[in-house]
Amino acid sequence: MSKTTIRTAALALAALTLGAGSALGQDLTITSWGGAYQKSQDEAYFKPYTAKTKIKITQEEYNGEISKIRAMVESGKTTWDAIDVDAATAQQGCDEGILLPIDYSKFGGKDKFVKGSTFECAVPTIIYSTIYAYDADKIKDGPKTIADLFDTKKWPGKRALQKTPFGNLEFALMADGVPVDKVYEVLKTKEGVDRAFKKLDTVKKDVVWWEAGAQPPQLLASGEVVMATAWNGRIFGANKTDKRNFKIVWDGQLQDWDLWAIPKGVKSLDATYAFLQFASSPEQQAEQTKYISYGPALAAATPHIAPDILKDLPTAPENAKTALANDPVFWGDNGEELRKRFNTWLAQ
Repeated sequence: MSKTTIRTAALALAALTLGAGSALGQDLTITSWGGAYQKSQDEAYFKPYTAKTKIKITQEEYNGEISKIRAMVESGKTTWDAIDVDAATAQQGCDEGILLPIDYSKFGGKDKFVKGSTFECAVPTIIYSTIYAYDADKIKDGPKTIADLFDTKKWPGKRALQKTPFGNLEFALMADGVPVDKVYEVLKTKEGVDRAFKKLDTVKKDVVWWEAGAQPPQLLASGEVVMATAWNGRIFGANKTDKRNFKIVWDGQLQDWDLWAIPKGVKSLDATYAFLQFASSPEQQAEQTKYISYGPALAAATPHIAPDILKDLPTAPENAKTALANDPVFWGDNGEELRKRFNTWLAQ
């Protein structure tokens, strides 16, 4: 073969490789929730991926509105390539056919992820928890169990609870003695729902209701409440940024997930999967824990996390002993009815 022929073949191969790279390496638009959480994704995923591949990532933000995803898909103008969704959106979006089924073979199979976290149309990225906390500067020997949240005799004072049945019904049943693995089984019965509301009755007059994630740390800091349910990242953030001494009670924590979903009509499925594979590596998921106290969805990420970071994560073995995993199917089937009853109960 002549040098000219070799050179021509090499140029053709280079052109072919560049073409394939361009097809897979198109710019991406990724949508998430903003704030500290999206900043952690920027540091752990977006910036490193761009540095590695030269692919530009445009970030957009939303508040979890499935209506935005639906409208985009139904119009035939899908502009988002990957979307960070909660469990409820992952389930509903799949049922409606506006999110694509996930090919888990691209991630090494479902068993690579924490048990119970995988969805048909969304691949898990982080695990966070609704917990309760107290101010250790005000209470030296503080509460230790989920039952203590409801014990107003031993722990007098106001409690801050989220203004929703989600979480409160589960906490109430666990505080009333229902084993973690039986909570949703009990809650699926009329008697179980009655039991949960009866337990909530015991603290109703001592509750300050919160609706925004920033409120629980503020209520604890002001001394308006002695305990507050909250998302674990908010308590960690208050301790780190505002130098608070809030202590998390991990007993009975309610774990939930955020997941990556791909909307129907995505520009390039291959390019999106390439990013999701990068974001679903143990090393990158461990990297995110340096910026926010949410646990990785990959079991293999845990060994990559420093002990001083691991101790503050909901997935740490010591913290997860009595964790309850959210059941999005239960809430999808029963949420509307339970919200109506909860709002009626609040008004009584």
